[in-house]
Parts: sequence; C-alpha cells; structure tokens
Amino acid sequence: MKIDKFNIDGKKEIIEVMDKIFSAKMNKKLVSGVIYKTNANFKGRKAKTKQKNEIIGSTSKIYAQKGTGNARHASRKAPIFVGGGIAHGPKGEKSYKIRKLNKNEKKLSVASLLSDKKTSSNLIVLSDFKSEIKKTKEMSEILKKFEANNSLIILDKNSKNNIYKSLRNLPNIKATDVNHFSNFDIIKFKKVIFTETSVKELEKRYE
Repeated sequence: MKIDKFNIDGKKEIIEVMDKIFSAKMNKKLVSGVIYKTNANFKGRKAKTKQKNEIIGSTSKIYAQKGTGNARHASRKAPIFVGGGIAHGPKGEKSYKIRKLNKNEKKLSVASLLSDKKTSSNLIVLSDFKSEIKKTKEMSEILKKFEANNSLIILDKNSKNNIYKSLRNLPNIKATDVNHFSNFDIIKFKKVIFTETSVKELEKRYE
C-alpha cells in the first residue's frame, strides 16, 4: 500500500509500505491478551513474608497439652501468635508464573495497532533526520506542525543520534527504536511517528 511521507517542512511524498503491517485487520482479543501478558510480566512482585516453617525459634511445646485450661498449641511460630509465621502471604518474585509470548503474537498485535493508528490518521512517517537538532524548542516546533505533542517516535539509528537529545525534555514524548517499543507504548500515546528507515527496519521482521 502507499502512504504519505513528510519532511520537517511539511512537504509530502508517497512511499510504498507493507500491507500486512499497516493494513492489517484489528484483532482486539489478541491485542488484549498481549497487553495483559506484557504488563503481568513487567510487574515487580518482590514482597515476601515468612511462613511458619521459616521462622527461627524454639521447637519445644509451649505448654502441656492438657490440664492448663488453654487451647492446645505446639509452637509459638503458628500464625495466630505475634511474631509467628504469616498464613497465605506473598511468597516473592520466584513464585509467580511468567506468561509466555510467542513472536507471532507480538508481530500480529503490533500490526493490528499500527493499522488502527493509520486508519484514525494517527500514524506519521517522516523523512530521516540527516542533520543534528540540538534545541528542544526547535524540535517542539516541528512536532507542533504535525499536531504530535503526544507521540511515540520510532527512530532509525542515525536519526536517533541526531535528535534524541532535543526530545529528552519534551513531556508526553517517547523516543525509541524498532527494537524497544511495545504494544503498550502504541496504545499509551496518541500518535506514532516513524522515520522512513525505521519503517524499512520494521518491515524486515515481517518478510
């Protein structure tokens, strides 16, 4: 399929891109599953409490089984006592299951989301940034031209070297490359911006 490509002055050209990435059918069930698994794996679950068998203390019976008038107890380490173990508490990071994502799921969900951005006119392809832009203000003005002040910007290596510093302090902007963006990033930001070379790099994964 053909889509528009813009330079920083707003001049438009037409480029050819892969249908399977930018004209895919939206699969909400797949996207939802991928987002769920990604977020579940990302969460840090480090909280851990000690169970009864992990408490350090005497193992002797605390008082006689019968004749005291009290309930029968064997150990001060039981969960009902202060300083005892915790019943059913969090068990730390290792006890949580890592949810597996295969490569095909990731690819199809990314294609679904990018196609949806294209349909809603929230996908922009820019020419590569061949000269360095140092000023944050200058970069902000460029983004304003494209109404892209809330954007995920996916750059090729050379463009990243030339403009990354000018993007760092802009709010609601994330600059990254083809290897380091996720489905969650595409959903989080209103617009997705590619450079021409980063589109070609992404297409290589779908060949």
